[in-house]
Amino acid sequence: MMDDHRQLVVLFDGLCNLCSDSVQFIIKRDPHAKIKFASLQSEAGKKILISFHLPENELNSMVFVENGRAFTRSSGALRVCRHLSGIWPVFFTLLIVPGFIRNAVYDFVGKNRYKWFGKKNECWIPSPALKMRFLDYGPVSG
Repeated sequence: MMDDHRQLVVLFDGLCNLCSDSVQFIIKRDPHAKIKFASLQSEAGKKILISFHLPENELNSMVFVENGRAFTRSSGALRVCRHLSGIWPVFFTLLIVPGFIRNAVYDFVGKNRYKWFGKKNECWIPSPALKMRFLDYGPVSG
């Protein structure tokens, strides 16, 4: 599973339409398939949360694991950008904005995401072609 914390992994709320759409956005802009995924609700996601001493029932933040560290909220989202193709790595520079400002925006969207984008009754299931990118479905290589 995630014994090697050097992997790039995004943990996301599998019930949230915005979050699932964000995963699909990342997949399309990660042509070398460097980033792997797990829903926060999955066994793989829970194990990673526990390994970083993060609460298992807190679903208001995506988590990005990079270089053996877990980043949450805006820090995690902006760090993902660095690994995407196209113009997206430029957004990584927004880390210079103080965290309390970035996270206020992130938290505002997070609190309204179900109202604005909807919620699924069950976690999004990746297509057979994408299952190898998800920690619960297949072997993961770094």
